[in-house]
Amino acid sequence: MDLKEKIINIMIEEGAFEAGCFKDSFKNFNNGISFSVKLSSAVIAEIDDKPTYAYFHHYRTVNALIDRILLKAGIFLEKNGYRYFPIGASQTVGGHDTYAGLYSHKRGAVLAGLGTVGKNGLFQSERWGTGVRLGTLFTDLDLHAANDPKPSKCGACRRCVQACPAMCLSGEAFDIAQPEKSLVDRKSCSDYMKKAFQKIGRGSVCGICMSVCPYTQK
Repeated sequence: MDLKEKIINIMIEEGAFEAGCFKDSFKNFNNGISFSVKLSSAVIAEIDDKPTYAYFHHYRTVNALIDRILLKAGIFLEKNGYRYFPIGASQTVGGHDTYAGLYSHKRGAVLAGLGTVGKNGLFQSERWGTGVRLGTLFTDLDLHAANDPKPSKCGACRRCVQACPAMCLSGEAFDIAQPEKSLVDRKSCSDYMKKAFQKIGRGSVCGICMSVCPYTQK
C-alpha cells in the first residue's frame, strides 16, 4: 500500500465517507485530497421551514470531526517527510462579508470527481446528495491525480429554489465551464439567517435547501 492509499485509509477510518484526489494550485501546493462526511439523515429529515437545534449542534460536531481528520492525515504526512496544509472545515477569512474561505471545498470535491454542485449552491455527492460536509487537505506529496469534474444533475428540478425563504437562489444550474459562477446571493442568505434564525445558532445555519433536495432525500 502506497502513501496515497494510506492517507485515504486514515481519513476513512477516522470518519470520512469518501475521499478523492485532485490537482490544483494553492500556496505552492499542487496536490489536494477532498473528502466528505455524511450528515445524519434523521437530523436532516427534521428540518422543515427552519433549522433545528439538533441540526445546529450536529453541524458543528461534524465540522470538528472534519478538522480532526485533516490533522490526523496531516500528521501522518509530516512523519513521512511531506508538508501539508489543511483547509478549515467552516472558516471565513478576510472579514465576514466576504463569505469566502481560504479555498473552496466544493471546488476540490468537484475536481476530485466526488460529485457536482446543485442549484442550491451546495456540493452534491454522487452517493450522498447534498447532505454532506467537506474537508480539503493540500500536500506536496505527488498524488498522481487526474481531475474528473461532473456536470449538473439538477435538470428542471427547482425544489430548493422554491423552498428558499430568503429567495436567494438564482435557479441556474452548475456549469463546469464556469465553476466559480455564483448560484447563491450569499449576502441575502446570510442576512436572512441572522434575522430569522437568531435563536438557533445565532443565525449561522439553515439547511432548508439541503433537506428538500431529492438527491439528499434519496
